[in-house]
Amino acid sequence: MGTVHIIQLSLPYFREQGAGRYLIFSSTSGALGVPGLGPYCATKYAVEGMIEAMLYEIDAFNIKATLVEPGLVRRDEPDWAFRPLPTWGHFLIKPPSEPYSDPSSPALHAKRMVQWLGDKQPTSAIKCAELVWQLAHCSYPPLRLLLGSYAIESIRDRLRSIIEEFEDWQHLHHPADPGLDNEEDGDDGEDGEDTEPAPKKRADQSAMADGTNVVKVESDVDST
Repeated sequence: MGTVHIIQLSLPYFREQGAGRYLIFSSTSGALGVPGLGPYCATKYAVEGMIEAMLYEIDAFNIKATLVEPGLVRRDEPDWAFRPLPTWGHFLIKPPSEPYSDPSSPALHAKRMVQWLGDKQPTSAIKCAELVWQLAHCSYPPLRLLLGSYAIESIRDRLRSIIEEFEDWQHLHHPADPGLDNEEDGDDGEDGEDTEPAPKKRADQSAMADGTNVVKVESDVDST
């Protein structure tokens, strides 16, 4: 809810100024589900959906927003010695319940992955910070900025699998009322002339000038 509260407090100011910038820290976990991190993924999916919808609402006020999606980022801070639970990346992982206690259980995938990676992640937190700073000064920022090779490859694979699934099941994607099966493609009007459906309207996204106000919202960066 922290992300929502910050937006609610800052949005009136941005509207009054006629410009603004949000940098929302999401994660690759907002684009794909990770076994063992279901609740965490749910929070990221929620942030992604909210910001994507909000962009349509704030475009007229010259306010922009970007979702920053880090992958596996190398930790720079020293390990904390006094932790009640073992730390994997920035996650505190409780012992699994009995049905999921098998070391090979899919529910323990995230723990195994982070244990294997340790601090070997190639993506630097310092470099990520520099890129985010540059993004804040970009005139036409993207909706999403992926950080790190893991983020790029994992989301690319996710999108590829979605497209493949669409193709495999496309024969079920167009349900229709059985009563409409026998209707002709072009229905005749009362005057005997064929009627055509009205063309679909396209939403024009106007080019936005560079905003001078920036709000960076961190929603638990996935820096494992």
